[in-house]
Formats: sequence, structure tokens, C-alpha cells
Amino acid sequence: MLKDLVKNLEPSSTLKINEISNELQNKGQNIIRFGFGQSPFQVPKDIVNELKNNAHQNTYLSMQGLKELREVVAKYTSNKKKYNYKSENVIIGPGSKELMFLLHVIFDGEIILPTPSWVSYAPQAILGRNKIQNLKTKRENNWFPTAEDLEKIIKKNTNKNYLLFLNSPNNPSGQVCKNLNEISDVANKYNLIILSDEIYSELTFEDDYKSISNFCPEKTIISTGLSKWCGAGGWRLGYFIVPDSLKLIKDTINVLASETFSAVSAPIQYAAIQAYDKDHTDFINASRNILKSVGKYVYKNLSSNKVLINEPQGGFYLMPEFVTKKFKSSSEMCKNILKKTGVALLPGSDFGFDKERLIVRLSFTDFNGQNFMDETKDEHNISEELIKKFAPKIVEGVDKLKKWSKTL
Repeated sequence: MLKDLVKNLEPSSTLKINEISNELQNKGQNIIRFGFGQSPFQVPKDIVNELKNNAHQNTYLSMQGLKELREVVAKYTSNKKKYNYKSENVIIGPGSKELMFLLHVIFDGEIILPTPSWVSYAPQAILGRNKIQNLKTKRENNWFPTAEDLEKIIKKNTNKNYLLFLNSPNNPSGQVCKNLNEISDVANKYNLIILSDEIYSELTFEDDYKSISNFCPEKTIISTGLSKWCGAGGWRLGYFIVPDSLKLIKDTINVLASETFSAVSAPIQYAAIQAYDKDHTDFINASRNILKSVGKYVYKNLSSNKVLINEPQGGFYLMPEFVTKKFKSSSEMCKNILKKTGVALLPGSDFGFDKERLIVRLSFTDFNGQNFMDETKDEHNISEELIKKFAPKIVEGVDKLKKWSKTL
């Protein structure tokens, strides 16, 4: 009845841990939700009002997306990237995840996935019937590939087409890629296209965010959307920006869009114009300030000789590695942590690590972001006292993990 292609696929682990956490909470258990990555902040009120004002919009829109939205997205991106993108370069989708899937379907070549990488890249590549080349990374390189290791893969067969997925700031590591120039040199030298997943780019903790598109725009597809910076994960609006040099890819994705999702919800698209046309710098800066402070708190209080962590540089994740031989796999360890402490985490094996490596992804978003933001919007430096007041679950979870790690 089922194709062999899908028989061994599992539900997305990020969505699955959210359901497990909900079930345990409904049974009355105290669960610290460090497993699911979702913005803790509410959608800005002016954008919500635009959604209300456009609830009557009930017609199918262009399969590539509402032109007015594509225009403001192109202008917004051009200003940030210092590159002239036009509305025709933009494709609006029901979340960037769907657009990535269509890219996997149409791409003829090999997919290069750094380890670690987001949980859905590999399953989508399998569904697209593409061969995956896993590219191992190291802690000292911020968990990003070196140009040398990338080139080694491509040199094995320079006649093939390659698609590298580069996610910075990264899910699951919370790190920012620092060797973009070197990676771009490899892209310009070979048949390498880069999918730059920039869904967390507005939440970089420093002001000097750089995209790989700043170095090789003609080889880069930018992927991002509303979900992370705008707190609108459930709205399902993402987009690709595809350069003129990759017009064939853009046109083919549009064809598949017409045969799959047809068009993104009209009210959502009209509301999204407000998100990109108006200035939301204060909201973004407040979000970043809170996430940076909370992430630093987790890093500072959880790090030890038994818990190795890189300090987060953007987004809302970090990746602790536990130094112990007590468990055979990261999955077994996560189950033990959940049972013993009530802290829900995701095993590193879900992100491409060998199962024996006892590494996990921790999402530090289990707090009411709106209350936190309302009470600290004038605070440049957020103290530990404020974190304890407005993010008590974070404090509790870190304390439980710290005590658990001392038993190793």
C-alpha cells in the first residue's frame, strides 16, 4: 500500500516533542518545554489589526504571491543585503518549509547537509529522491562546515550539481557562520547552489549579521519568513528570494506551487505587507535583547566540565553536550532526563549526529514573551532577577538539568 520511500519516515521530531509535552501536561505533570522551538512573543498589534481588516479577502491570489507583498519584501531585503532584488525574484509560500520541499523535488543533484542541521532537511531530500552528502562539523568552527571540507565533497565529482543548505543563525546550535567568504569562493568555483535559511536572521544577537548572499548573490536562494522574528509561526507565511541567475528554479517552483498549495491565504498575505512595509525595529530589538539575555543565562548556569556548550549567538537554541558514558544514545538520555526531571529536550541524533554522541538541542523559549517584553522594553541590560521573574520555567529547567548532570 505504501511506497518504500515513505515507510521508514517518522513524524517531525520537533512537532512530536510538542505533542508529547502537551500530553504530559494534560495529565498534570510539570513539564519544562525545552524541546519545541517557537517564538515566545506575540505578533505585533499593527500586523494583527491588518489581518482583521483583511479577513474579507477571499479570492485566490497569484501563485507566486500578492504583488504588493512581493514588492515590499524585495525592497526590505534589498535594503538589508545591499543588492537589487525585484518583486519577480520573490516567491511567497505557506511557510518556507513548503518551498524548501518543492526545491528538493525539482533539484537534480546532490544535497549537502552540514551536521548538525534542522530536522526536516534530510526527510525532504529523501522525498525528493536526492542523494544526501553529510558534512560533519566541529564545535571549534561554530558547528559550520569549513570551505576545505565542502570542496572535498564536490571534487569527488565536479560534473554534478550540488545544493548546500546553510542555516545561520543555526537550528539547533544557535551559532552564526563566520566563514561565509570562504564558502562563497567554493560556490563560485563549482556547480554549487546555496539555500541560505535565514529564518532566524532578525534574531542575531550582534548587529553585524552577514548572509552568504552578501558574498555570492547569484548562487544564493534566500529562505525566510514571518514565523520567528514576528512570532507568527501559526500564520504559515514564508518566502524565497531567487536571483535572476536561477530563474529556471523560480519558474519551476511556481509551476509546482500551482499544482500543490495554489496560493497562500489572502488575509495573511495582505497582513504581511504591514510586517515588511512598516518599521518594527523596536519590536525586533526588544525580542533580541530578551532572547540574548535568556540564552546567556542558560549558557552561564548550565555550562560545566560535564556539560559542554557554545554560547548562543542568535535565535533561541543552544546545544549542550553531556560528558558521560552512562547512556548508549542521546535518545535514551533525553528519555531519562524527561522521566527524572520533567525537562523535554531533543536528541542530537534528530539533527544528524551519531546516536552515541550525547548531545541535545535546548530551546530557551518556555516563557511568556509578551509579559517579559511589556515590562522590560526600556531595559537595555536585563538582569538575572528579571529573568527569574519573567522566565521562571527557564530558571527551573536549568536548575533541574544542572542537578541531573551532577549525577553523571
